[in-house]
Amino acid sequence: MQRQRVIIRTIGVATAVALAATACGPQKTESAGSSSAAPSSPTAGATPEASPSTDNKPGEPSPSASASASASASASPSPSVKQIMANGDESEQIRELQARLKQLKLMTVAPTGFYGSKTTAAVKSFQSKNGLDATGGVDEKTWKKIQSSSKKPTADELRPPTVNEVAAPDPRCMTGRVMCISKESRTLAWMIDGKVVSTMDVRFGSENTPTREGVFNVGWKAKDWTSTIYHTPMPYAMFFSGGQAVHYSADFAARGYNGASHGCVNVRDKGKLSKLFDDVKVGDKVVVYW
Repeated sequence: MQRQRVIIRTIGVATAVALAATACGPQKTESAGSSSAAPSSPTAGATPEASPSTDNKPGEPSPSASASASASASASPSPSVKQIMANGDESEQIRELQARLKQLKLMTVAPTGFYGSKTTAAVKSFQSKNGLDATGGVDEKTWKKIQSSSKKPTADELRPPTVNEVAAPDPRCMTGRVMCISKESRTLAWMIDGKVVSTMDVRFGSENTPTREGVFNVGWKAKDWTSTIYHTPMPYAMFFSGGQAVHYSADFAARGYNGASHGCVNVRDKGKLSKLFDDVKVGDKVVVYW
């Protein structure tokens, strides 16, 4: 009888461990020419897509190869006008430019310091509206006009706490201790009694392995965990639905939204997640919603 109990207990532990890794791990990268630059890394939106939050640096997948090509072509500087910022450049001055363009409602994404297709399009729009040569690059005349049309960006405007704008909390997040996770804005808000304590960007599972939506609770935590199925690290894992967990993803930090998980909610800011891991207790609520 005692031997039978030991066998049953062993099977139960093995089942729990298997469930703890069923949903996480990187998926194969799609070719850069794919029409959907989505499932390719360990974490992305439920319907993965190329990152809407940053300009793409050379070598990174872009939402559309043809769109990037046309944007680069439109940014070609006029040979008679000296460009001080243009497509492909990276600097703190460009971060300021992007923050000012966001003030002017010409950019919706957070400043990155890299001048890519989104910045090119925003500058071109500004130039067209202000009677300037619509090159998509910034010359002295364009820069002075942008400066006079906007104010000096604050530190938070230059480096906001999240790249994505945090969505309005779901009503189910307004009481108690909750990790409030919006698939629409791709953000996680740690909330206590209706007050937002911290926020961070997140990615989700792919279309084939979606992150489950609903109200859950943190079942258990593991600071250092590796998926037993996909053999990928899952630091600061907080499991809330079978094998699905909130955890840090080095791939998300490196490649942004050009990928997908097998169902987990991935965070790219390790420092913020480390603090959240310490604050969250087993039993705390998790709400995943659109």
